[in-house]
Amino acid sequence: MSFLRSILTPFAVAALVAGTAAAQTPPPPPHPAAVPRPTVPAMPVPPPPEVDGQSWVLMDYATGQILASKNPDERREPASLTKVMTDYVVSAEIANGRVHANDQVAISEHAWRSGGGGTDGSTSFLKLNSQVELDDLLKGMIIQSGNDAAIALAEHTAGSEDAFANLMNAYAKQLGMTNSHFSNASGYPVADHYSTARDIALMSRALIHDFPVDYAISKIKEFEWNGIKQQNRNALLWRDPAVDGIKTGHTAAAGFCLAASAQRGDERMIAVVMGASTDKGRADASLALLNYGFRFYETHKLYDASKPLATPKLWKGEANQLPIGVAENVLVTVKTGQYDKLKATMDIPATLIAPFKKGQQVGTLRVTLDGQPIQSVPLIALNDAPQGGFFSRLWDSILLWFHGNKKADDAAAPAVAADAK
Repeated sequence: MSFLRSILTPFAVAALVAGTAAAQTPPPPPHPAAVPRPTVPAMPVPPPPEVDGQSWVLMDYATGQILASKNPDERREPASLTKVMTDYVVSAEIANGRVHANDQVAISEHAWRSGGGGTDGSTSFLKLNSQVELDDLLKGMIIQSGNDAAIALAEHTAGSEDAFANLMNAYAKQLGMTNSHFSNASGYPVADHYSTARDIALMSRALIHDFPVDYAISKIKEFEWNGIKQQNRNALLWRDPAVDGIKTGHTAAAGFCLAASAQRGDERMIAVVMGASTDKGRADASLALLNYGFRFYETHKLYDASKPLATPKLWKGEANQLPIGVAENVLVTVKTGQYDKLKATMDIPATLIAPFKKGQQVGTLRVTLDGQPIQSVPLIALNDAPQGGFFSRLWDSILLWFHGNKKADDAAAPAVAADAK
């Protein structure tokens, strides 16, 4: 049985048929009402700016797409960017109820001694054997970049800093950080402690998405503890009101590092710069990358979650059709002016036989630009689809015998392409 195909505007949709697989055209995504605008000459999007940094990435927050990069997977010392992962782990443990924001945390000799001699000498000036509320330690670690605060948080959360490092690596693996390994909570330079610009961007995006309340600490410009007021080391908080995080880092070996994020309107960008030559250089580089992303890229919602994109024939089921869609909104970020060049296809098996569970993957939605993959999203069953009765299944079994023969005859048919310009 062939599926209905139609032209998708502004997408050009390729319907693919091979063996027992068939491709269906998704319905057109919602398109905003046209707003009259002055005509401007078309011009190519320029390459990303040349910036100070040994490695860097620019990521779109909504989609997680890397928009531009230099040596994104080069392993480097992360210095105090490590504390973004420490923040993520502590926030996750709070969310899981294993520690609490109002816990009183004992400041050990290890945390106290390491506080002034850590990654970049940054400290929250915690007193030995004192008790400090966990929430204040988070502020000290994120705003003041306190090494003592990071270690105290690690010890309270996992019993020891070594055990906490194991937690960091477990969460890093869960987040898809394939080129990172953490040996401590502060970023103190030791063997086998490394990350990459891409991985730092991944964990930064996860922190913003999963723990927005804790992430909001990183936009606080100053924090006072033990009678000493210290300013946030992220200079961009003063230079651009759209910037609301994330973390700085520096050692002699790592150079100057900065993970920065800004939100303008509905769009958010993340820039990670590692190995800049100066404090000003890392700030200038990050701001240039953020500005480039906002100016020359745009994010579009193509399809809404839980809305049927297709209703193919269902065999041996109580219902005759199976509504298929996506579990989450499908977003795509492209260079300005390239939206109309996107193409979408749905790869769905030619024969769908009940039962199916709601949420079960049925096929794949693929979005490409100039032949290059942009998004690959699972297509799922939007409803439970139980088996039909005995006679219904028997009758469909007979019909499937003929259906199967017909599909074998159609398998060699050439792909059908419908281009809309």
